[in-house]
Amino acid sequence: MSVWTVVVAAGDGRRFGSDKSMADLGGRPVVAHSVATASGVSGGVVVVVAPGRIAEVRPLLVGVDGAVEVVEGGDTRSASVRAGLAAVPDGAEIVLVHDGARPLASIRLFERVIDAVRDGADAVVPCTPVHDSLRSPVGGPIDRDNVLVVQTPQGFRASVLRAAHAGSAEATDDATLVEADGGRVVVVDGEIDNLKITSPVDLDVARQLVDARTEADVGEGRIGGGPIRIGQGFDIHPFVDDPDRPLVLGGVVFEGRGLGGHSDADPVAHACTDALLGAAGLGDIGLHFPDSDPRLAGADSLVLLAEAVAIVRRAGWEISNVDCTVVLEEPRLAPRRAQMQDGLEAVIGAPVSVKGKRAEGLGALGRQEGVACLAVALLTRT
Repeated sequence: MSVWTVVVAAGDGRRFGSDKSMADLGGRPVVAHSVATASGVSGGVVVVVAPGRIAEVRPLLVGVDGAVEVVEGGDTRSASVRAGLAAVPDGAEIVLVHDGARPLASIRLFERVIDAVRDGADAVVPCTPVHDSLRSPVGGPIDRDNVLVVQTPQGFRASVLRAAHAGSAEATDDATLVEADGGRVVVVDGEIDNLKITSPVDLDVARQLVDARTEADVGEGRIGGGPIRIGQGFDIHPFVDDPDRPLVLGGVVFEGRGLGGHSDADPVAHACTDALLGAAGLGDIGLHFPDSDPRLAGADSLVLLAEAVAIVRRAGWEISNVDCTVVLEEPRLAPRRAQMQDGLEAVIGAPVSVKGKRAEGLGALGRQEGVACLAVALLTRT
């Protein structure tokens, strides 16, 4: 049975104080964690965001495996779910609905919900027991043995969920609508750490849980108390016979033929940009600065690099260092290597090393047809 997931991240963050789905958690936005887990069990994921946020959110989901579509939600949670359902293919047999603000739900929980739907349930709700004492606001205790805490992902037979949402009924969760429509709801075990981020305190707890998981996964692979990420960048440009085209390497203009490209074709700055974005899991230079954008024709690549640095830092990462290897036969970098490094460090705000290597006559680079650069960036959590 084919499975699709609707991830709802269209809230206004009123209780949180800002858009909680965009808050950084372990180097990625909260919603990216939810989408990544959902994609591991789904044929596709529909992410529902607040109106006007599609262009902002879509780049943050680059790198998530599988089909991911981003659509605008409505004024209420139920309206947002209906918007997501409209984007789910008719062939989907099981639909999961998951809160974008529950980033720590495990893939095992998703599978548990799916299995229960396959076993015949109309709707499946993961729940956890209540451990605190409870009282009614109008007076009197509530027996906690008769109460459960409801979580997501909730799972449904697609036809049942579509029928429950055929009107304009509202509810705080979708199983309630299905039950009101006569469907059978089954409860499965939830997860204690599948918390919903509704306040800054929740986010602090989630970050501690993510850090604990990271520590368990990589042991001592941490620097300065935070997890590390490594990214690799590569760029190559051909020489062109255009006397008006300068040869720019690492922001420094060299004597000789220029390189062809949409911007100033600086392979060193481009490789650094790719390495930084890749380490942060934020896509690549083509995503943020496409060569189809006429505004970037002839652009200074150091300006693009500075924008990439700002993007990486907004995602909660600190740049530790960048190491570049430039492969070319000519010109020699050594006389101006220090100038290149100083300029790159001023933009990146971290140590940068630049090395020049010859291709020893091999291939296109050895035939002096172009210049290539490889870069490696190391990031740490701030």
